[in-house]
Amino acid sequence: MEIPDFSVVVIQGFLICLVRIGSMIATIPIFSGGQVPAQLRVGISFLFALMLYPTIRSSLPDVVYEPVSLMILVGGELLLGTMVGFMAHLVFMAAEFGGSIIGYQMGFAAANVFDPANQRQVALIYQFQSVFAILLFLVLDVHHLFFEAIVASFRMLPPGSLDLGGGAIMMIMDVANHSLVLGLRLGAPILALLILANLTLGVMSRIFPQLNAFMLSFPLNIGISFIIMGLTFGMVAGLLQQEFSLLADRFLQLFSLL
Repeated sequence: MEIPDFSVVVIQGFLICLVRIGSMIATIPIFSGGQVPAQLRVGISFLFALMLYPTIRSSLPDVVYEPVSLMILVGGELLLGTMVGFMAHLVFMAAEFGGSIIGYQMGFAAANVFDPANQRQVALIYQFQSVFAILLFLVLDVHHLFFEAIVASFRMLPPGSLDLGGGAIMMIMDVANHSLVLGLRLGAPILALLILANLTLGVMSRIFPQLNAFMLSFPLNIGISFIIMGLTFGMVAGLLQQEFSLLADRFLQLFSLL
C-alpha cells in the first residue's frame, strides 16, 4: 500500500481547501444557526474537503507559503465563504423583514417568541416567515447549490486569485437593495389593506362618535392579516422560490467578478 505524501505543500493545500469549504458551510442558512452543533459543521467540512481535495489539488500552486502569506491567503478564503453565505442569507432577511413589518402593523409587536437560531426574542410573524423560508429552502434542495458552488469556486476562482476590485462589492450591494425591496413586496398586500381598514375605521369614528375604533381595530387588523396571509401564501412561496432559483447564477457571477 502506497503511503500518501504528507509534505508541507500538501498540508498547506489541504488547509486552504478546508478553510474555503468550512467558511462556506459555516455560513449556509440552516447550518449557520445555533440549532446545528459546531462539531457537526466541522465534521462535514472536513469530510467534504477530504473528498474534494484530490480533484482540485492540481489547481493549487506547488509552493511553500510563508506564515504571513499563508495567513493572508486563509483570510481571503474566509472572506469568500462569508460573501457566498451572506448572499443566501439576504433572501431569509427579506422574508423576516416582511414578517416584522406585518407583525407590527397587525398588533403583534409585543408577541415575541424565542428564536433558537439567533438566540434572541423575535416577533411572532417574523419567526413564522423565517420558518416558512427554511422549509421552502430544504424542500427545493437549495442547500445542494452550496456544494455545487464550492466545486465551481475552485474551478473559476483558484486560491490566491481573490480580487475585490472587480465589482463584487457593488454586486452584493445591489443584491442587498433587491432584498429590501423583496421584503416590502412580501408585506405590501397586507400593509395596503391594513392602511385601508384603519382609514375606514377613522372615517366611521368621525361619523359615529360612540364607536370605539381603537378597541375594534385590534381584532379587525388581526383577522384581515390572517385572511390575506392565507390568500397570498402561494404568492409568497413563488417569490421566495424565484429568489432561491437565482442563487446559482448569482454565485457564478460573484466568482467571475472576484
